[in-house]
Amino acid sequence: RQVRSPNPSPSLAPRTRPLPSGLFWCASSAMVFFFECSDPQYTVYMGKDKFENEELLKYGWPEDIWFHVDKLSSAHVYLRLPPGTMDLSGIKDKGEAKQKLLDAMASVPPPILNEMAQLTKANSIDGCKLGECDVVYTPYLNLKKEERMDTGQVGFKDEQFRILMRNVEKDKEIVKVLEKTRREAKVDFRAEKEQRDDEEKMRKRKSIAEHKLSEKAEKAQHEEEKELKSYAALSHLEKTTNVGVSKTGSVEEAREIEEDFM
Repeated sequence: RQVRSPNPSPSLAPRTRPLPSGLFWCASSAMVFFFECSDPQYTVYMGKDKFENEELLKYGWPEDIWFHVDKLSSAHVYLRLPPGTMDLSGIKDKGEAKQKLLDAMASVPPPILNEMAQLTKANSIDGCKLGECDVVYTPYLNLKKEERMDTGQVGFKDEQFRILMRNVEKDKEIVKVLEKTRREAKVDFRAEKEQRDDEEKMRKRKSIAEHKLSEKAEKAQHEEEKELKSYAALSHLEKTTNVGVSKTGSVEEAREIEEDFM
């Protein structure tokens, strides 16, 4: 399955608001629109046109979820989840990896999904004119770009992760609120991705180091408990083996015990 990008969106004057964390200003970078949804833990952005969409396809993050109007031209809209949400490191089982992606998608609240669908529909030349339309979304990791595809065109690796929101009707109030937060910025996608990857590597190294320390502490505690149990057992054995053997501890008594034994 393949989808195409829309015609360029109307240009907006740059605003002096800061970019979301991890994003870079760069005069040579492509333009991107940012929006603020009702939950600040998410970052919402979309390409200005098909050329910017191409850059987004190159340097997207694993935490990104991609939205598009189904079977129609529309903007490529992205919802960026919190860091680590799509972390597949250390997962070797394909079924477990798939479940991780499905769980990440399922973690997005319905109101946020609706806001994304409204924004996507509103930024479709044909979709915005319809009373209702379908909106598809999928993890960025599920997007497939091939050399034969046109600029901004994309396909899917696995249809299992292609979720369809059917019969999305326009909600003018939601669109109005989102559009008020729209801002345009030039972003260095490559630098942004490199910083993200570096931070992710540091986070993983820290996590591995903490895990090793925890394992070492648990092992030391286990050894200590094992040693204490061994000492307690030995002490108990010494007490029980001497019970009734000797009353006075004298040499004469020892000889009597030895003669009885013999």
